[in-house]
Amino acid sequence: MGETDWHRDWIIRLIDMLQQRYRGQHVYVTGDLLLYYEEGNPKRFLVPDVFVVLNHQPGMRRIYKLWEEGKPPNAVIEVTSRRTKHQDANAKPQKYAAIGVGEYFLFDPTNDYLRPPLRGYRLTDEGYVPIEPDATGGLICEQLSLRLYLEAGELVIYDLETGKPLLTEAGAERAAREAAEAEVQRLRKLLDEREHS
Repeated sequence: MGETDWHRDWIIRLIDMLQQRYRGQHVYVTGDLLLYYEEGNPKRFLVPDVFVVLNHQPGMRRIYKLWEEGKPPNAVIEVTSRRTKHQDANAKPQKYAAIGVGEYFLFDPTNDYLRPPLRGYRLTDEGYVPIEPDATGGLICEQLSLRLYLEAGELVIYDLETGKPLLTEAGAERAAREAAEAEVQRLRKLLDEREHS
Protein backbone atom coordinates (compact mmCIF):
# COMPACT_ATOMS: atom_id res chain seq x y z
CA MET A 1 0.00 0.00 0.00
CA GLY A 2 1.11 3.61 -0.46
CA GLU A 3 3.97 4.87 1.65
CA THR A 4 2.28 8.09 2.81
CA ASP A 5 -1.26 9.08 3.70
CA TRP A 6 -1.50 10.83 0.31
CA HIS A 7 -0.37 7.77 -1.62
CA ARG A 8 -2.66 5.41 0.29
CA ASP A 9 -5.65 7.74 -0.01
CA TRP A 10 -5.13 8.20 -3.73
CA ILE A 11 -4.90 4.46 -4.34
CA ILE A 12 -8.14 3.90 -2.43
CA ARG A 13 -9.83 6.86 -4.12
CA LEU A 14 -8.86 5.75 -7.64
CA ILE A 15 -10.07 2.20 -7.03
CA ASP A 16 -13.33 3.58 -5.61
CA MET A 17 -13.88 5.93 -8.58
CA LEU A 18 -13.21 3.19 -11.14
CA GLN A 19 -15.36 0.65 -9.28
CA GLN A 20 -18.16 3.22 -9.21
CA ARG A 21 -17.82 3.85 -12.96
CA TYR A 22 -17.99 0.15 -13.79
CA ARG A 23 -20.61 -0.86 -11.19
CA GLY A 24 -22.87 -3.56 -12.61
CA GLN A 25 -20.66 -4.11 -15.66
CA HIS A 26 -18.50 -7.07 -16.67
CA VAL A 27 -15.29 -5.32 -15.55
CA TYR A 28 -12.77 -6.17 -12.84
CA VAL A 29 -11.29 -3.22 -10.91
CA THR A 30 -8.79 -3.65 -8.10
CA GLY A 31 -5.45 -2.52 -6.74
CA ASP A 32 -2.63 -3.42 -4.40
CA LEU A 33 -3.23 -7.07 -5.33
CA LEU A 34 -0.62 -9.68 -6.21
CA LEU A 35 -0.63 -10.31 -9.96
CA TYR A 36 1.28 -13.50 -10.80
CA TYR A 37 2.30 -13.71 -14.45
CA GLU A 38 4.35 -16.92 -14.79
CA GLU A 39 2.74 -20.24 -13.92
CA GLY A 40 4.77 -22.30 -11.47
CA ASN A 41 7.05 -19.42 -10.49
CA PRO A 42 5.83 -17.64 -7.34
CA LYS A 43 8.70 -15.13 -7.64
CA ARG A 44 7.21 -13.68 -10.83
CA PHE A 45 4.63 -11.20 -9.63
CA LEU A 46 3.69 -7.54 -9.71
CA VAL A 47 1.57 -5.46 -7.35
CA PRO A 48 -0.13 -2.71 -9.39
CA ASP A 49 -1.53 0.14 -7.32
CA VAL A 50 -4.69 0.25 -9.46
CA PHE A 51 -5.72 -1.89 -12.42
CA VAL A 52 -8.74 -2.46 -14.65
CA VAL A 53 -9.58 -5.52 -16.75
CA LEU A 54 -12.41 -4.92 -19.23
CA ASN A 55 -14.81 -7.68 -20.29
CA HIS A 56 -13.80 -9.72 -17.26
CA GLN A 57 -15.59 -11.21 -14.29
CA PRO A 58 -15.80 -8.77 -11.37
CA GLY A 59 -15.72 -9.96 -7.78
CA MET A 60 -13.36 -10.55 -4.90
CA ARG A 61 -10.05 -12.35 -5.41
CA ARG A 62 -7.13 -13.22 -3.16
CA ILE A 63 -4.65 -12.98 -6.06
CA TYR A 64 -4.73 -12.56 -9.84
CA LYS A 65 -3.08 -15.41 -11.77
CA LEU A 66 -2.66 -14.31 -15.35
CA TRP A 67 -2.66 -17.84 -16.80
CA GLU A 68 -5.96 -18.64 -15.05
CA GLU A 69 -7.65 -15.29 -15.65
CA GLY A 70 -6.56 -15.33 -19.29
CA LYS A 71 -6.40 -11.56 -19.64
CA PRO A 72 -3.90 -8.88 -18.57
CA PRO A 73 -5.09 -5.51 -17.24
CA ASN A 74 -6.17 -3.04 -19.91
CA ALA A 75 -4.77 -0.17 -17.84
CA VAL A 76 -2.65 0.31 -14.73
CA ILE A 77 -2.17 3.42 -12.59
CA GLU A 78 0.80 3.63 -10.26
CA VAL A 79 0.67 6.23 -7.47
CA THR A 80 4.38 6.82 -7.48
CA SER A 81 6.87 8.40 -5.07
CA ARG A 82 10.56 9.09 -4.77
CA ARG A 83 10.96 5.77 -2.91
CA THR A 84 9.16 3.70 -5.58
CA LYS A 85 10.31 5.64 -8.65
CA HIS A 86 12.86 3.08 -9.87
CA GLN A 87 10.27 0.28 -9.75
CA ASP A 88 7.46 2.43 -11.14
CA ALA A 89 9.43 4.10 -13.93
CA ASN A 90 11.75 1.27 -14.99
CA ALA A 91 11.16 -2.26 -13.71
CA LYS A 92 7.35 -2.36 -13.72
CA PRO A 93 6.82 -0.88 -17.21
CA GLN A 94 9.06 -3.54 -18.76
CA LYS A 95 7.05 -6.29 -17.07
CA TYR A 96 3.70 -4.65 -17.83
CA ALA A 97 4.68 -4.39 -21.51
CA ALA A 98 5.77 -8.03 -21.55
CA ILE A 99 2.39 -9.23 -20.23
CA GLY A 100 0.41 -6.91 -22.52
CA VAL A 101 -0.94 -4.09 -20.30
CA GLY A 102 -2.39 -1.65 -22.86
CA GLU A 103 -1.79 1.62 -21.02
CA TYR A 104 0.25 2.60 -17.99
CA PHE A 105 -0.03 5.82 -15.96
CA LEU A 106 2.18 7.34 -13.26
CA PHE A 107 0.81 9.88 -10.79
CA ASP A 108 3.05 11.57 -8.20
CA PRO A 109 0.53 13.12 -5.74
CA THR A 110 3.18 14.82 -3.60
CA ASN A 111 5.11 16.13 -6.62
CA ASP A 112 8.26 14.55 -5.19
CA TYR A 113 10.13 13.78 -8.38
CA LEU A 114 7.93 13.36 -11.44
CA ARG A 115 7.76 16.45 -13.68
CA PRO A 116 5.01 16.76 -14.75
CA PRO A 117 3.44 14.70 -11.92
CA LEU A 118 1.15 12.83 -14.33
CA ARG A 119 2.46 10.74 -17.22
CA GLY A 120 0.97 8.08 -19.42
CA TYR A 121 2.28 5.42 -21.78
CA ARG A 122 0.59 3.37 -24.50
CA LEU A 123 1.79 -0.07 -25.58
CA THR A 124 2.95 -0.41 -29.19
CA ASP A 125 4.88 -3.09 -31.05
CA GLU A 126 8.07 -1.32 -29.91
CA GLY A 127 7.03 -1.16 -26.25
CA TYR A 128 5.56 1.77 -24.34
CA VAL A 129 5.51 5.20 -25.95
CA PRO A 130 4.57 8.39 -24.06
CA ILE A 131 0.99 9.58 -24.43
CA GLU A 132 1.16 13.14 -25.69
CA PRO A 133 -0.77 15.58 -23.48
CA ASP A 134 -3.60 17.58 -25.04
CA ALA A 135 -3.69 21.41 -25.02
CA THR A 136 -4.55 21.53 -21.30
CA GLY A 137 -2.09 18.83 -20.25
CA GLY A 138 -4.68 16.05 -20.12
CA LEU A 139 -3.89 12.46 -21.07
CA ILE A 140 -6.33 10.24 -22.95
CA CYS A 141 -6.63 6.65 -21.80
CA GLU A 142 -7.92 4.98 -24.97
CA GLN A 143 -8.33 1.61 -23.29
CA LEU A 144 -10.89 2.95 -20.79
CA SER A 145 -12.21 6.01 -22.70
CA LEU A 146 -11.02 8.36 -19.96
CA ARG A 147 -9.25 11.70 -19.79
CA LEU A 148 -6.86 12.19 -16.88
CA TYR A 149 -5.59 15.64 -15.95
CA LEU A 150 -4.39 17.68 -13.01
CA GLU A 151 -6.45 20.49 -11.52
CA ALA A 152 -4.75 22.38 -8.67
CA GLY A 153 -2.54 19.33 -8.07
CA GLU A 154 -5.49 16.96 -7.86
CA LEU A 155 -5.96 14.14 -10.34
CA VAL A 156 -9.31 14.48 -12.11
CA ILE A 157 -10.64 11.76 -14.40
CA TYR A 158 -13.38 12.36 -16.96
CA ASP A 159 -15.45 9.75 -18.74
CA LEU A 160 -15.08 10.57 -22.45
CA GLU A 161 -18.43 8.94 -23.25
CA THR A 162 -20.51 10.97 -20.77
CA GLY A 163 -18.28 14.02 -20.35
CA LYS A 164 -18.69 13.73 -16.58
CA PRO A 165 -15.98 13.39 -13.92
CA LEU A 166 -15.60 10.06 -12.16
CA LEU A 167 -16.86 10.15 -8.60
CA THR A 168 -16.24 7.98 -5.58
CA GLU A 169 -19.23 6.07 -4.20
CA ALA A 170 -19.73 8.77 -1.55
CA GLY A 171 -19.42 11.49 -4.20
CA ALA A 172 -21.96 9.76 -6.44
CA GLU A 173 -24.41 9.44 -3.55
CA ARG A 174 -23.95 13.12 -2.68
CA ALA A 175 -24.49 14.14 -6.33
CA ALA A 176 -27.66 12.01 -6.53
CA ARG A 177 -28.94 13.53 -3.28
CA GLU A 178 -28.23 17.07 -4.50
CA ALA A 179 -29.94 16.33 -7.83
CA ALA A 180 -33.00 14.97 -5.99
CA GLU A 181 -33.12 18.03 -3.73
CA ALA A 182 -32.86 20.32 -6.76
CA GLU A 183 -35.72 18.45 -8.43
CA VAL A 184 -37.88 18.83 -5.30
CA GLN A 185 -37.16 22.57 -5.29
CA ARG A 186 -38.02 22.81 -8.99
CA LEU A 187 -41.33 21.01 -8.48
CA ARG A 188 -42.18 23.17 -5.45
CA LYS A 189 -41.51 26.29 -7.47
CA LEU A 190 -43.64 24.98 -10.33
CA LEU A 191 -46.51 24.20 -7.93
CA ASP A 192 -46.19 27.60 -6.31
CA GLU A 193 -46.32 29.31 -9.71
CA ARG A 194 -49.44 27.34 -10.69
CA GLU A 195 -51.18 28.19 -7.42
CA HIS A 196 -50.50 31.91 -7.93
CA SER A 197 -51.41 32.09 -11.60
